[in-house]
Amino acid sequence: MRTDFTSVTEIPGLRASEEQLARLYNRYRFASEYCNHKDVLEVARGAGLGLGCLSKFAKEVVGGDIDENNLRFAKEYYQSKENIEIKLFDAHNFPFEDKSFDVVILYEAIYYLEHPEKFIDEARRVLRDNGILIICTVNKDWSDFNPSPYSIKYFSIPELYQFLNQKFADIKFFGAFETSIKTTKDKIISFIKRTAVSLHLIPRTMKGKEILKRIFFGKLKLIPPKLENGMTDYVPPLSIPPDSSTRDFKVLYTVAYASEKKR
Repeated sequence: MRTDFTSVTEIPGLRASEEQLARLYNRYRFASEYCNHKDVLEVARGAGLGLGCLSKFAKEVVGGDIDENNLRFAKEYYQSKENIEIKLFDAHNFPFEDKSFDVVILYEAIYYLEHPEKFIDEARRVLRDNGILIICTVNKDWSDFNPSPYSIKYFSIPELYQFLNQKFADIKFFGAFETSIKTTKDKIISFIKRTAVSLHLIPRTMKGKEILKRIFFGKLKLIPPKLENGMTDYVPPLSIPPDSSTRDFKVLYTVAYASEKKR
């Protein structure tokens, strides 16, 4: 029986904290810098919240996911958008010809893949010679890290580097959303969260987590069907060496170049 990922997906109508919305927006604001006039594929796209944001820069955007329940949100919202296509497919096996795209994106999903090496092979196959693979993942070395109930394996920066170095010529890493604890309230929230994680008390679904978010972060906002440019502040991520793990960031980005020529 196939896993139903809708319960762990950020979908329109759920409520999120300010930081959660900022993380969502920052992912696509970061990716947009690599997508100008490009053919873009986003894999494991979920509800497609960022496809509209990317389509303002890209020549064409294809968004795909293995879960039909997730894709229905994107299909309903983008049905009349000319440069956005929604497709149902598995991240281990792309239904596209070789060298079809300039950019491949995988956001917050690599840890769900049973065979992530197959995704890497497929991404490299469909990328053109000067193409780019962008991966975003939560930092498993962050002290407040909470794994998803359906996750299989999370990767550190050195692990991702070794994984990607077999297929990509030039790999860069970035960190976003610093983990510094500045106030007494921050310390209390961090302690409670780490305790709850260790005792397996964190709700397993996005909907279930809303109660905790309201307690610790106050009023929540609805997740929109499409992320809008400028909806929150954008803070460019900081470069991280490929040979070191870090506890300083909540989110990690990887940008891997398919070109044989070092950049």
